[in-house]
Parts: sequence; C-alpha cells; structure tokens
Amino acid sequence: MNEKVLKTLEYYKIIKMLENQAGSEPGKKLCHALVPSADIHTIKENQKQTGDALSRIWQKGSLSFSGIHNIGESIKRLEIGSTLGTGELLRIDSLLKVALRVKTFSRRDDEAERDSLDDMFEAIEPLTNLKNDIERCIISEDEIADDASANLKNIRRQMKITNDRVHSQLSSLINSQSGHTYLQDALITMRDGRYCVPVKQEYRGNVNGIIHDQSSTGSTLFIEPAAVVELNNKLRELEGKEADEIQIILANLSMACAEHIYELKTDMKILPKLDFIFAKASLAKEMKASMPEFNDQRQINIKKGRHPLLDPKKVVPIDIHLGKDFNLLIVTGPNTGGKTVSLKTVGLLTLMGQAGLHIPAFEGSKLAVFKEVFADIGDEQSIEQSLSTFSAHMVNTVNILNQADQDSLVLFDELGAGTDPVEGAALGISILTFLKNIGSRIMATTHYSELKLFALSTEGVQNASCEFDVETLRPTYRLLIGVPGKSNAFAISSKLGLPDYIIEDAKSHIDSDNEQFEDVLSEIERQRIQIEKDQETIAVYKSQIKSLKRDYELKTEKLNEQRDKILNKAREEAVDILKEAKETADEAIKTINKYGKSGNTREMEKSRSNVGAKLKKNQVGSSIKAAKPKKAYKPSDFKLGTGVKVLSMNLNGTVASLPNAAGNLTVKMGILNSKVNIRDLEIIDEPDIKAPGLTRGSTGKIKMNKSMNIKTEINLIGKTVDEAISQLDKYLDDAYIAHLPQVYVIHGKGTGALRNAVQNHLKKCSYVKSYRTGEHGEGGAGATVVEFK
Repeated sequence: MNEKVLKTLEYYKIIKMLENQAGSEPGKKLCHALVPSADIHTIKENQKQTGDALSRIWQKGSLSFSGIHNIGESIKRLEIGSTLGTGELLRIDSLLKVALRVKTFSRRDDEAERDSLDDMFEAIEPLTNLKNDIERCIISEDEIADDASANLKNIRRQMKITNDRVHSQLSSLINSQSGHTYLQDALITMRDGRYCVPVKQEYRGNVNGIIHDQSSTGSTLFIEPAAVVELNNKLRELEGKEADEIQIILANLSMACAEHIYELKTDMKILPKLDFIFAKASLAKEMKASMPEFNDQRQINIKKGRHPLLDPKKVVPIDIHLGKDFNLLIVTGPNTGGKTVSLKTVGLLTLMGQAGLHIPAFEGSKLAVFKEVFADIGDEQSIEQSLSTFSAHMVNTVNILNQADQDSLVLFDELGAGTDPVEGAALGISILTFLKNIGSRIMATTHYSELKLFALSTEGVQNASCEFDVETLRPTYRLLIGVPGKSNAFAISSKLGLPDYIIEDAKSHIDSDNEQFEDVLSEIERQRIQIEKDQETIAVYKSQIKSLKRDYELKTEKLNEQRDKILNKAREEAVDILKEAKETADEAIKTINKYGKSGNTREMEKSRSNVGAKLKKNQVGSSIKAAKPKKAYKPSDFKLGTGVKVLSMNLNGTVASLPNAAGNLTVKMGILNSKVNIRDLEIIDEPDIKAPGLTRGSTGKIKMNKSMNIKTEINLIGKTVDEAISQLDKYLDDAYIAHLPQVYVIHGKGTGALRNAVQNHLKKCSYVKSYRTGEHGEGGAGATVVEFK
C-alpha cells in the first residue's frame, strides 16, 4: 500500500492507538510495523485471530503481556556456552512469568470449540522449575540470595562472624581512653575494602597498624590497626570465595537455561505475537468494532460505519455501499456537511480491515480487498514546488491515473476544484469516466451540477448527498445514497438575513435548465422527508399491532387456562358423585334383597328414606358450584358504560351494547369485546373521573364514548411545539378517562425539540405513571410510550 494514502487517511493515528493497547515493547514493535495486506487469505486469518482474541477477552477479561523482554542476545550467548549475568537471567524469569500467566489464561473447558489461537497457546512453555530456580537464587540484579547454594550460605555466615569480630576490636579501640586522644573522630571507616580508623597526624606513632589513606589536608591518617589486619585479610579472602560461588551459581542457572533454548525461543516468538493480537482485540473492544466480511468481488457495504478518530458520542454513523449496483459514487452537498468525513471513513475502514483490524461498524459489514487505495483529499498547495492548489491536485490525479487498475479504490475530494467551473467539471467527468472504464471503485465529492447530471444519466454511476437541515442551518451528517445533494446557497442566505430582492435577482442569473434541476432536487428532498415520516408512523403502527396481538394472545391463553381448570374440577366432582351414587345403589340393592324376601316393608322403607336423604345431600354438596350474582338483574338495569364484572371470566369491564331480547349484551374488557348474558354479570361501582359540571350518569357516558372512539396513539409530526402540547394535553385526558393502559405519542426524530417538549410535558402530568422512548419496532426515537397510573 502506498505511503501517501496511509498518511492522507491518518492510518498511523490508528496504529498509535493500537500501540497503546500492547503491553510489551516487542508487542508494540509488531503493532508499529502493521500495514494493510492485499492477500484475502492472510486478511481473513488475521481477522479471525482478532475475533477469537476478542471473544476470550469478553469471556475472561483482559490479559496483560507486561514483562516480555527481547532475550535474543542472551539466547545467542547460551548457544556458545557463555554464563549469563543476573540482569539477563531476570529478563528470562520475567518472560517465563508472562508465559505462565498467558498459559493460565488460555485454559478453557474441554467442550469449548478450538479457535485460531489454541495452537499458539499450546506451544507456550512456562518452564516453571527453571523460573522458580532463578527466583530462588536471584533477588535483584545486585543481590544473590543466601539460599542460592549451601556453600554461599556458609561463606556469608563466616563473613558475618568475621565482620562482627572486626567491629568488636575497632569499637574497643574507639571507646578506650587512648582512642579519644588519638582519633580524629570516633567512627569506623573503609579504605580499599579494609576497615580503618581516622588517627590524628601527630599521634601516628601511637597506633600500630597500616596507613591506607590520608585526608586532603594531611591532618588525618586512615590506619588499619594491627589487631584487625588478619581479620580484614580473612574478610577479603571470604569475599573472593563469595564472588567465585556466585559465578558458579550463575553458571549453573545458565546451563539450566541452555537446556531449554528451544522453549525460550518459542516463547520469545509467540508471546509478542499474542500481545499484538490481543492489542488488536482490545482496540476493537474500545471502538465497539466488529469483524468485516471480505469478498473478492470488490464490493463494499458498510453498515452504520463510524470514523474511528472522531468522538464516538458525536459521530453520526453512515451506510455506504459500492461495487454491486454501481462502481462510482458521486457525493454532493454543502460545505461542512460531512462529505469529506464519509470519504475518509470508507478509505480508513478499508485500510483497517485489510490490516486485520476490526472496523467500527455493525455486524455484517462487507469490505473488498484492494491492492491499492488512492486518495486525493485536502489542500495540496505546495509553496516549495510553486504549485497552485489545482496544479497540486492535478499532479496527484496524474499519478493515480498512471497506477490505478481494477483492483484499486480511488477517493477524490472536490474533484476539479480550483479552476474554471466549466472546465473543472469537464475534466472531472473525463477522469471519472476513465477510472470507471478500467474497473476501479471510485468515490468522489463535488459541488458541480454537471457531475450530478453525469451520475443521473450514466450507467454504473450513482449520486449521493450529505443531508442538510435548512431550518437549523446545520448538517445532519447522514449520507443518502441515490439522492443528489443541493448547495442550498439561496435557502441558507435567506435564513441568514440576505434580502429577498437580492436572492430573486441572483435566481434570474441562473439558466432555466439549472433552475429546473434544482427544483427537481428540492421536490425529491421533500418527498424523501415525507417518506421517512410515513415510515416512522408505519413502524409505530406495526409496534402497536404487535403489542395488541401479544396482549390478546396472553388474555386468550389465560381464559383457556381458567376454562380448563373449571372443566377439570367439574370432571373430578362428577366422578366423585358417580362413585358415591354407585355405592348408594349397591347398598339399596342389598337391602331389597335382604328384606324383600321376608316381606319386612318397614326396614325397606327405612332404607329408602336413608338413600333419599343421602341423594339430597349429594345433590346439594357435590354439585359444581357456579358463581352467581348477588342479585337478579333486569335488562333495564344495564346502560351503556355501566361497570360490570363477568363472573365466568372473573374480569371487569363496561357495557358496550344494550341487552337484546335473550338478555345478551356486549362487554368491553380492555381490548377484548365479549358477548355475555346478564345472568353472568354483576354490576360493580367504579370510581368515575368527573369533569366539572357533569353528573355521575353523564360521566359514565363520557367514559363509554372515549372507550369506543379514542385511539391508542396520537401523531404530532409536523406540528409546532405549542400546537402539539395543546393537542397532547387533551388526548391524554381522553385516553385516561377511557381507561387505556398505555398510549403512543408519535413526534418524529427531527431536531429533537418536539420530543423534548412532549417528554417535559409528561413529567408534569399527575396521572402519567411512566414514559419511555420507543424501542426497535415501536418507532425508536421517533415515538414515546406513555403508561397511565
């Protein structure tokens, strides 16, 4: 990939972000050297590794690779039999610590499916015994542990004993009466590694010993007393033995490392690579990025792509597709509308994807593999080369035309700008036509109307525009493919206060063809906005229908369950009654057989009376007890809007139609209308919401009328804030009186002013229990769902 496009599209800023995710210097170097690949198999493998690392991070958390050092030089010294120093051994120990940490992190359940990282994890060797030996022997680069060997421990014990004896001898000298006289200071010092005392020059003959040094003034001599000379000699001898023993320890540790040169090389190779892979995964997590799907048909389809260098809280996602229905996309629209950002987003996401990085876009986004990406973006004026802006752009364009082919992605910003508009537009059309004919994929931004017409009239070329809200004089940064953009110069100027007579005079200088073309664009824009509003409304309706269907199904299921319970209970009671009847019949037959032959009619009559009493008892106690109303009602007792309880369903509702001759009427229970006989009803008293000046009876009629006519949603799109709030207030009162559990307020997305006004009003409504923004399928941010108390 050419160096110029990497700088132009700010690819190296992404690489810097990637380096910050790596935990080791070797890992950072791999990140720094990352460049896009043009081999689809390599790209897919790298993307898979990034995806698998990201999955492991989501499952087990982040993994630190801090502590990896480049031990290549140490390995070379081991190969030739050299002894390593303490610093080199500690760096090997640090590498093995990371290896152990990574190995532990890699462990998963046996049922877990293998991924692209398993082979690398399995090849890592922590060499735990070697690591433990190094840590046991070496405390720091300057200190070897006493327990490194038994001999070293013995030598250091003897050194301590000898040191104590030296200090004892010298302390007795310092603390003696003569010591106070002879010594310059009452302290013990070291000269050339031997213990001495500072003696005054005039008393040098009074202290028997070896002079090792004197002060700069010559007034103090540093003398090693004869009493400690042998002890000092012994200390020097022990120090030599200590150094020799340390060399033996280091040699043994080096030999142990040499036995595992292959494993150390493997760890040194794999760990930085894993650090690099997990850095890519951590960057993907930070960007909320996803794995793109790559194809070799040179097709791009980015879903909700975000420029990774812009503030993620402010950047507006864009949808871009190129290479399937058209190979050339011409983006138009006003300045600061987001055209250049859209251009850079396509180029930068392409470079990131081919480098094995996930892209900040929705799942299922597709990218093509390009051998080269070319970009002519920004002010290329060069004072050193004495080139104008147009000349500099043209130099770049010439280079692109000489190198581009069918495997190239070409990005032009303001193609043909910087010269006469007529000539610039003509050059732009010719350049784009050439690149299109050789099979390149091209995306270009422009202000020229000629290029818009070229896109409309040429096969394989498509218009796009960056949406601009003329009312607020702000861009929305949405990219609309298939819609040519307007400059909106007249509309913006008018909003900013330019007199109408100047605007009208300016319009008179535009030829009729251009004026008609702008009118067509205005009509297309108006129709597009209206279609989007209609789609929002349809989405809300769909959501309401889905919600109503779900409620109906739940209530139907509940009714079926209640019916099944009643039937099962009735069956059980019927079985009990039949069982008892059989027992009674058997008993009666036995009595008849016993007393019939003897003619004892008195006993038979007594038995008959007992059977009758038992049957009467069963008839009363074992029958299915259906709920009955507290009193019998007449058809005239029921009026429209009367509150009733349906006993068989145990549900409350209101009378929606008067009883017919058979006593059947319609009861409305929420969204459910059911035909019920008055024998299955009980009139209940529900608190009425009274309006001023209305009687109890008239309130019931109002509730009935609201229940029959009120809708579950209100559409406020296109209304001013004052109009909308006035209509909303009345609608909420009606909906609450009608006992609707929840309603939908459709206000559209727009600038958000109407949505904020609606939600601020809902906060003040005492009978509103809660409200929320619509979910996917309920209108999203274009609707608010209100629930009543």
